[in-house]
Amino acid sequence: MTTINMNRNNAIYKRRRLSNALGLVFAGLSIVFGLTFLGLILFKLFLSGSHALLTMPIFTQDTPSPNEIGGLRNAIIGSIMVTGLGLVVGTPIGVMAGIYLAEFAENSWLGKVTRFMNDILLSAPSIVIGLFIFALMVQGRNFSGWAGAMALALLVIPVVVRTTENMLRLIPNTLREAAYALGTPKWKLVTSVTLRAAKTGVLTGILLAFARISGETAPLLFTALNNQFFSTDMGQPIANLPNVIYQYASQPYPISNQLAWAGALLITLAVLTLNILARALSGKEQSSH
Repeated sequence: MTTINMNRNNAIYKRRRLSNALGLVFAGLSIVFGLTFLGLILFKLFLSGSHALLTMPIFTQDTPSPNEIGGLRNAIIGSIMVTGLGLVVGTPIGVMAGIYLAEFAENSWLGKVTRFMNDILLSAPSIVIGLFIFALMVQGRNFSGWAGAMALALLVIPVVVRTTENMLRLIPNTLREAAYALGTPKWKLVTSVTLRAAKTGVLTGILLAFARISGETAPLLFTALNNQFFSTDMGQPIANLPNVIYQYASQPYPISNQLAWAGALLITLAVLTLNILARALSGKEQSSH
């Protein structure tokens, strides 16, 4: 009987080792597959974009007419204004909603509804958000930087809400109990204890949200549109890098295509920098706990 059990255990062990080996092989192939195409994309992007950055006045001139040499100054400034305003509007709303879900909602029906609606907004296509803002702020009026910023703010909110809630839930309850034992009111506990303990993780979520909206084209296509000339008037159409890339990449002129590559490289560098910074902050947060 003991011999039969040993043989059965050996057979189970061999099957598990085989399954583990197959899993590792498929995981390794998936990593190689993904990294290969990512490497090819980045290689092409840096190869074409860096040439335009080095040979064209990207930061000193505005977007030119088709088949003419120019830069991306107006698009860079416009993107900073629109995405910056979207982040400023969306971040406080997202942080406060995340605090409510983590610290106050518990099992309330309002908390469940809020969390469900946030999940829907998080998975909604950006073009749907753009169409919604178009119907709300643009239709019957005119395209504007304000509308573009509001569309991007709606994309920021769900990311910040989810990250803030998750980071606050990682704070040990013993920390809350210790604060309550000292007579700390709820609002003081949230602002001075739990939020302070989770500030690195919350900041990471904000950076990831900013990285997401930096390259969004569809919402801006229906809201901010574009502007060939330099303008800081948020009440009018304003230049932005995603739409400039879209327009110049579709033109049949090599010079215009080079500008599109340069704009794509600038956005990629910005997103990579923000993601690396977010990862570093996230690692710091985990090590502190």
